[in-house]
Amino acid sequence: MATKAKADKSKKPQAPKVPQKKVKVRNQVRKGPHGGMQLVLTEDVTYLGKQGDIVEVRTGYGRNYLLPRGMAIVPSEHNLRLLDRYKVRVNQAREARMADLKALASQLEKFSGVTIEANANDEGHLYGSVGAPEISKGLKGRNLPVEVDMVKLEGHIKETGLYEVKLNLGYDIETTVKVAVVKGQEKK
Repeated sequence: MATKAKADKSKKPQAPKVPQKKVKVRNQVRKGPHGGMQLVLTEDVTYLGKQGDIVEVRTGYGRNYLLPRGMAIVPSEHNLRLLDRYKVRVNQAREARMADLKALASQLEKFSGVTIEANANDEGHLYGSVGAPEISKGLKGRNLPVEVDMVKLEGHIKETGLYEVKLNLGYDIETTVKVAVVKGQEKK
């Protein structure tokens, strides 16, 4: 018994166990060789890169513009796997869009042209001008879905006549369409 009493005295009284506070672990964004943050682009960003590229940007540009708009994500293992799946779907959609645009280009090549009426004087000078919105509207009237930004004019058309207008449909698909600008009927 004496040995048992000595053993009890040698043990120090222990404080009750207090659960430790959980420390929240933040995922730190990787820094690039030039001190900026590294991000993976989820869509094509003009002057920066294509979808799936790992790019280095300034921290403010990444935090305030790219990340909130969903144009980029932090490069973690999980996000890279999700991005690979997303890329497959985007590529399928891109190929379908390219096929549609090629079909539109072949329709436009077979198309004879579009006629646009505008106010003009007797010499053929227009009082206004014909630009990309008018050409797009004329093509949409013929059930050809051509947007304003697809029409590439070097300047506005200011005289009546027949013109060849270039169309950039996207994905490097280009075609031309004939545009006839004629004097509009005068209202009596």
